[in-house]
This record gives sequence, C-alpha cells and structure tokens, in this order.
Amino acid sequence: MLKKILLPILVFLCLNVSSQNIKSIQLRPLQENNYSSIVPLGTVLELSFDDLDADAKDYRYRIQHMTHDWQKSRLLSSQFIDGFDENSIIDVTNSFNTFQSYSHYSVKIPNINTVITKSGNYLLSVLNNDDEVVFTRKFVLYENAAIVAANVTRSRDAKTTNTQQTVQFSINHPNLRINNPSQEINVVVLKNENWNEKITDLQPTFFKQNQLLYTYTNKTNFEGGNEYLNFDSKLIRNRSVNTVRIEMKDIFHHYLYPYTYNEYLSYRYNPDINGQFVIRTLEGTDTNTEADYAMMHFTLFADTPFLDKDVYIYGAFNNFKIDENAKMEYDFKDLSYKGSILLKQGFYNYTFATVDKYNKVDTNAINGNFYQTENQYTVIAYYKPFGGLYDRVIGVGTTYFDQNR
Repeated sequence: MLKKILLPILVFLCLNVSSQNIKSIQLRPLQENNYSSIVPLGTVLELSFDDLDADAKDYRYRIQHMTHDWQKSRLLSSQFIDGFDENSIIDVTNSFNTFQSYSHYSVKIPNINTVITKSGNYLLSVLNNDDEVVFTRKFVLYENAAIVAANVTRSRDAKTTNTQQTVQFSINHPNLRINNPSQEINVVVLKNENWNEKITDLQPTFFKQNQLLYTYTNKTNFEGGNEYLNFDSKLIRNRSVNTVRIEMKDIFHHYLYPYTYNEYLSYRYNPDINGQFVIRTLEGTDTNTEADYAMMHFTLFADTPFLDKDVYIYGAFNNFKIDENAKMEYDFKDLSYKGSILLKQGFYNYTFATVDKYNKVDTNAINGNFYQTENQYTVIAYYKPFGGLYDRVIGVGTTYFDQNR
C-alpha cells in the first residue's frame, strides 16, 4: 500500500522538478519585436527554450489541431500536416561563458518534416524521453478569407466608464456563403493575447449582406487594468532599468526597486509591451547561448497582508499563469511581500496578481484599473459550415485602445 501511495508522489515530484528546469519558453515569428503566435497560415514560428540541467536531453514536439474552444479536433494528422506531427528537436546548443549553465533548444515550424496545411487553433506540446508532456503552447494560423474590422472605445456604461473598454467589430465575408451564422461562426476576443482574458459565445447583433456586426455595449467590455511594470537585466554585472542593487553569489542576484501598493492610485501613462518579454544581453553576441540567468528579487510594500489572498508575480514569462514559483510571501518585519524568480537576461514586463480562497485571479487589485490603459485586442473569427470537419480561422482583426483618438 505504501508503495502505491509513494509512486504517484515521486512521479509528480519528478515532473515538477523537470518543468522547473525549463525556462525562457518562446513561440514567436522570426520578425523582431513581434510577440504574437496568431499568424497567417504559412508563417514561420520559432519555438525556443532553455533546459537548466544542461545535459542535452532528447525532446520532441507534437502538434495537434484543436477546435475553436480548444478541444481536440476530428482531423487526422494527415489531414492537416504534410509530413509528421511529432519530431525530435535537433537544434541544441550549450550556453557559453555564463554562470548558469543551460542547453538551448529551438525548432522552426513549418520545417522540412512538418508543413501545416489547414488554418485553425493548434496546441504545440514538448515531450521528454518518457513521452511525458513537459509544457504546451497555443498558436493560431489564419486565412484571409474574411475581413475582420475591430474598434475599441471607452465604456459607455456610467457604472464602468472609468474602468472598462468596449470592443466592437464586424466580419465582412463577400467570398464566403454563411447560411447560419449562429451555428457556423464562432468568435474569440483576446486582450493582449492572453488566453486567460478572453470573451467568447458572441452572436451577431446585426446582419447585413456579406457582413456580420457585433456592436454590444456591455457584453464585450474588458477591464482596462494598468500598464505593466518593467525591468531590464541586459547588464548582468551592472545596474540597469529599475534595478536598485546587485549581489554575486553562486549566480547574480538583482534586486528591483520596490513597488508600493496604493489603493488610491491614479493612472499614469507608462509605455509597455503588454506583459511580454525580450531576451537580450549587452555582454555577448549570441543572445540564445550567451545571455546569463539572474535571480530577480521583487518587493511589494503593503502595510498589511491582503485578507484571504495570495500574491503572485505575473506576465508572459510564465505564460500568464499562476505559478507557484512566482508566489510572494509577506514579511511582517518589512511590511512587504517578497518573491524571486530565476530569469534570463532581457527586458521584462510584469505585474502582480492576487488569488482569493475561491481561486479567482485578479490582475488589477494591486496595480489599479483604468480605462486609459493602452491595450491590444485581437478578434479571431472561426468558420465551420454545416457538415464541415473543422473550425477554419477565416480572419483576424486587431485594434489598440488609445485615449487620444
């Protein structure tokens, strides 16, 4: 009986340790300063990540076609891929001249072994030698079969006019015959390409010839939030943007300027990259293998701990998920929350998220919620005609909130 209990615990611990050693996961187009994994069909995406064990493991990637709501689709791999849906990642290089050793893995999709032929939602999984999923990432490939025009404005609801933004959009489809939009069309509205902040289950409010209009006044409202905080660790030995102190132990430790919680905070414009991060270093020529890792220390001053809430550091660096490695602990001596994360050199956006006893995540409770915040919204239009086998992505529209427009 004891063996039966210990075995799943040991398996869980091994998987947890393995996933903790995987860092700096990115799935992006090759263009500089493009962080989106929602791209036209045929666009090259590059998956890259580091393994801190630095022992050149044999990782594989697997690609699955998904429905509009991220369930496994009915398509066989041969129906959406020319080649193989699962392959080894053979581009592996070791870190050079860094205190933290690691192996850097990368693979481009499509490649000679894998060419995706259908639009839609895709789940990219990375597997280890034991066929266990180490991590996953979502991406979307779209056609230009329809024109999605989107616009975002300040909320017109008097109750939320100071905190929310309203997205309205249209789907123009002159070359598609859509007989029953309520059954054949699905849409997703994403905020800052964060799949945790989305609105679905929307029906057109008006129908025109070859056009569907979605002009809700409340149903497509998003919380404005606030601009992300940031830091830059491109210099591992010297202080850079928002770094107050550096210590050298086994690796470098960077201490960031503390953030002070203020429930009466007012909005201040601060340009950001909507929670994303960019790996970079000024101390090497190859960012992939010469950028080092530093333990980044975060401090959040609060006179008292938040009642029945835990606090986490949050951003694209952990895939906009509540990560136990990013949990902050309250220090009653300093009246502050403190947390630390091992991160590769670069420019990072981050914020603080709270999680209550009902596991509700709130990314605005600490940093504020304002209609003026500059956000990006992406509208994805899916089309599955009667009798169709899969959800095509027929168009994507993007809009940005700008209070000066």
